Amino acid sequence: MWITTETCALGPYRPDLVETYWRWEQDPALLVGYGRQSPESLEARTEGMAAQLRGSNIRFTVYDTTKDTPIPAGVTTLLPDHSVRTAEYIVMLAPEARGRGLGTQATRLTLDYAFHITNLRMVWLKVLAANTAGIHAYERAGFQHAGALRQAGYWLGEVCDEVLMDALAADFTGPSAIKNLLR
Repeated sequence: MWITTETCALGPYRPDLVETYWRWEQDPALLVGYGRQSPESLEARTEGMAAQLRGSNIRFTVYDTTKDTPIPAGVTTLLPDHSVRTAEYIVMLAPEARGRGLGTQATRLTLDYAFHITNLRMVWLKVLAANTAGIHAYERAGFQHAGALRQAGYWLGEVCDEVLMDALAADFTGPSAIKNLLR
């Protein structure tokens, strides 16, 4: 694990966890939250993993560190646009890891990495407007509302807006796990 707090850690994106990642991605709540309409086969996911590992995106496995042994609990991804020093943010949590603040912690750690290692100036995301739990977790992690894409998504078969949120390096306050590592 590379970056840790008392309850959460980020580590490498691991090919040996492809089946675990795939299982999380097939969860109906995750499909609804991302607005995806169809599940993916394990074979297609395994092929996709190889491309992801070769790509330029920044991916972490999220670990729950509240037990004696850290347990994989999700994935965070930064899709950087280096020419403008920004990145899109995506997070996926295992069903059993939701509702305990782990998403907020993983998001803060990923922002910490984005601003203090990758030297991005802004990270942004899209979230379906009906996903109020996700929006609140992003707000607690430091994201602010930046706008909306009207009628851009679906939630449980109904058209909904996608909320745009962003976090700026200049606004990233509070403790930094990265800075603590370097002191």
